[in-house]
Amino acid sequence: MSWDFETDAEYQEKLDWADRFVREEVEPLDLAFPMQMFDPLRGKAREVVQPLKEKVREQGLWATHLAPELGGQGFGQVKLALLNEILGRSQWAPIVFGTQAPDTGNAEILAHYGTEEQKERYLKPLLEGEIFSCYAMTEPHGGSDPKQFTTKAVRDGDDWVINGAKYYASNAKTASFFIVMAKTDLDADPYKSMTMFLVPATTPGIRIERNVGLAFDTEDEALHADLRFTDVRIPGDSVLGGVGQAFVISQTRLGGGRIHHAMRTIAQAGQALDMLAERAISRRTQGTLLADKQFVQGYIADSWAQLQMFRLMVLQTAWKIDKYNDYRKVRKDIAACKAVMPKVYHDIAQRALHLHGALGVSNDMPLAHMMFGAETMAVVDGPTEVHQVTVARQVLRDYTPVDGNPSAFVPAKRAAALAKFGMTQVNPSPTEPFPGTVPTVQSDYPWPGTEASVRANAAAGAGRVEAVHPDAELVAQP
Repeated sequence: MSWDFETDAEYQEKLDWADRFVREEVEPLDLAFPMQMFDPLRGKAREVVQPLKEKVREQGLWATHLAPELGGQGFGQVKLALLNEILGRSQWAPIVFGTQAPDTGNAEILAHYGTEEQKERYLKPLLEGEIFSCYAMTEPHGGSDPKQFTTKAVRDGDDWVINGAKYYASNAKTASFFIVMAKTDLDADPYKSMTMFLVPATTPGIRIERNVGLAFDTEDEALHADLRFTDVRIPGDSVLGGVGQAFVISQTRLGGGRIHHAMRTIAQAGQALDMLAERAISRRTQGTLLADKQFVQGYIADSWAQLQMFRLMVLQTAWKIDKYNDYRKVRKDIAACKAVMPKVYHDIAQRALHLHGALGVSNDMPLAHMMFGAETMAVVDGPTEVHQVTVARQVLRDYTPVDGNPSAFVPAKRAAALAKFGMTQVNPSPTEPFPGTVPTVQSDYPWPGTEASVRANAAAGAGRVEAVHPDAELVAQP
């Protein structure tokens, strides 16, 4: 859809419904069922969550990133971004709305490249939210540089045999299938040497060595697996997207996902700003509200401005994706969003935490967890520095080097300007006042310390008070 800083009325009604629904029905799930988003629904969780999913379907907001033939709405990136800004307030919201990572990206890959049997067995229940999936890409010795990966898949008759290790494989312990990135041609160009495979979780040879948690996670909450693949044999039609196409598929998968991450992070940064503002107008110290302190006012102003600038940047990037329908043309913008996101989130969360004092660093408030979340966002989907390099290279590509003086060298530009207007020297500024204006300071004004001042004082006598020159050093008089 076109977007001109105003959402069309019909979709705005959907967003308003989602806003109320997430606040009233979904956010409480984070407290009643903490860190259980990726557990198969059962017992009380199924009793509570399943009806919520049905309400989302009734509103036409289920799995909106998917095409209609797959049960979604086929929303463009702008619509998805505006919805994800709401869903980001709750860990459970993506599950309830059928947009949870990594299943969204994995579903897209499966929809485009899976066989009919694979789609029936895995895609359909994945879209229904009945099963989960795992994207196994990162390796113990190589995360941000896939060219360092060593997991291999070798042809053996009609089958492929996978051997290697994967690290931080999110949701592996509850996944029904894995999408695995493995080397299939050791001699090929690094960007054409890897292939994606669909690997059922029940395939012999897959072992979870351990589940790794993030900071603040308990052992039970650890979601990121240290995986081993030992002689894992899969049929030839397990290849997704063609041999050697893993890099192309992964970038397409990650591009839109980074925009969704950014908008959900904006939601969380907005929550931190809400806590900051509420604290400022509620807490008194040294006789006044915190909101009356200029330091605190600076916190609030900077936080609001950072959030607004980043939000507009992300939405414009989403608009460009819709406009060009080619992630390569928006690569710089996507990378910039990913690079800026952690700092915006960190800065606002840190100010809010600081303003809450001891309460802020306690687990009675979510702010310490938010600050850690900001640092996590600086690592996942490639560290900040990798995306900064991408932005810089894309920006510099549009510039041309010069020989000699810089193109902004003033003497050369001045000479060109004079030649353009047939002049040999710069036009002098008028020395007389313009008619009807206040005269400027005269050159013979008796500034202190000048000869004109000495003459003026001598003529006026000892009682004269000298004018103070604006650049003069102020000295206390006896």
